[in-house]
Amino acid sequence: MGDLAQKNVVESENNGSNIGEIMLRLFPMALCVVALVIMLKDSQTNDYGSLSYSDLGIFRYLVHANGICAAYSLLSAIVAALPRPTTLPRAWTIFLLDQILTYIILAAGAASTEVIYLAYKGDTDVTWSETCGSFGVFCKKATASVSITFIVSLCYVGISLLSSYRLFSKYDAPIGQNNNKGGIEIANY
Repeated sequence: MGDLAQKNVVESENNGSNIGEIMLRLFPMALCVVALVIMLKDSQTNDYGSLSYSDLGIFRYLVHANGICAAYSLLSAIVAALPRPTTLPRAWTIFLLDQILTYIILAAGAASTEVIYLAYKGDTDVTWSETCGSFGVFCKKATASVSITFIVSLCYVGISLLSSYRLFSKYDAPIGQNNNKGGIEIANY
């Protein structure tokens, strides 16, 4: 009878941590979709011409990165919800995918930030004038999308820390060898 009660306590603890992990994986999905929709609807036409997110390759990359991260967040939340024990290959796979997606979304946000900076400030060395004076609505929407993408990046850093903890806690600490026959002390780590 004691084993059954202990099993129920372990299952309830796992369910609590699983619900937290599932929510942590679903939250960036929602943010990615918001950032993606804002950027997809970002276009402006005025007397100087028209400007759309699709005119700039980095914003197309940002849209694709947000879409990929949203899909991965949904799939990883589903995997986290499955009531299976975490095996070592599964933990490695989740860890590696979390790392890859973290860097993808961070790169998209960083590169987009540079483009937005150039749109606001221009670059006189290469005779680029600032664009946001003429296309202010476009720049505000792009800035909002990139800001949300950085929040997603922070979420993915948290997810990466969680998956790295889950993976590396499966390993035992290294045991030092005391086969010191020469009389020299060697530090064990």
